[in-house]
Amino acid sequence: MELKGIHHVSAITANAADNLYFYTEVMGMRLVKKTVNQDAPSMYHLFYADEAGNPGTELTFFEIPRAGATRTGTNSISLTSLRVASDKALQFWQERFTKYGVKQEEITEQVGRKTIRFTDTEGQRLMLVSDETNVGVVGGSPQVHDEIPKEFGIIGLGPVTLTVANGELTRQLIEGVLKFRPVATYPSDRDGQCDVVVYSTGEGGTGAELILEERTDLPTERPGRGSVHHVALRAADQEELSQWIARLTEMQVPHSGFIDRFYFRSVYIKDPNGLTIELATDGPGFDTDEPFETMGESLALPPFLESRREEIESRLKPLGGGN
Repeated sequence: MELKGIHHVSAITANAADNLYFYTEVMGMRLVKKTVNQDAPSMYHLFYADEAGNPGTELTFFEIPRAGATRTGTNSISLTSLRVASDKALQFWQERFTKYGVKQEEITEQVGRKTIRFTDTEGQRLMLVSDETNVGVVGGSPQVHDEIPKEFGIIGLGPVTLTVANGELTRQLIEGVLKFRPVATYPSDRDGQCDVVVYSTGEGGTGAELILEERTDLPTERPGRGSVHHVALRAADQEELSQWIARLTEMQVPHSGFIDRFYFRSVYIKDPNGLTIELATDGPGFDTDEPFETMGESLALPPFLESRREEIESRLKPLGGGN
């Protein structure tokens, strides 16, 4: 029993319409599901992914219109990466980011891979990572976009960075409970501080890595727009998820218990440094309640919320652009 990799990352936006424009028009991802936060259905929950909404390609956002700016710090999911197929793709994205005024850094190398750090319009901390040398979890298939050649499109989620005040506590969870294995280290940006550790699971590679950074020199992050709410990791199916829940219980790790999210099944745990980590199944998938061709075009609600559709729709601001 081993987790397969990154399933999705869920973040916070204060403006769903602007968020939709950035991730579909600028980044060229597909809106595969327009739904609501199942625990607070007055807010949008938008899912962007590859053309099929494959697990491991999903970057999702909860809209909290009054969310303040994030005060960045430790005990946070501090960097989300998106995969592209090649180093050449990074050169394309450099030019595209310049065209659209996206804040970006220079191309650098991290653990033998070319990367570009950038932010969205709300300061969401992001990084493109090249799969030029990747061996491991395969990427998805990019959404067709008029301005982005298919060979340069986003093919999934890459390594996700956890920045914490107590690295040992999170290490015990990642290694001892979730069975990730350390595969690389690289120096911290700060002299005399601990190395950053790269952990891998399943087939490994860019789609199956968590990066652990210990920072004792920062205040605790105050989340808001532009912050990440949680990272989800891939369990193959419901049977395997049940085995993970049993393992969490046996190892006395507090957890939410089984939760049916309709598009996948989940369990949530709290890292000792306060991070939320979800284990989620690969299926049933986003075409469960919509045809593949029209996924994301209409507001989708899980069956237990369908009877409240009129009330829910009345509280949501239309996103525009056919959405």
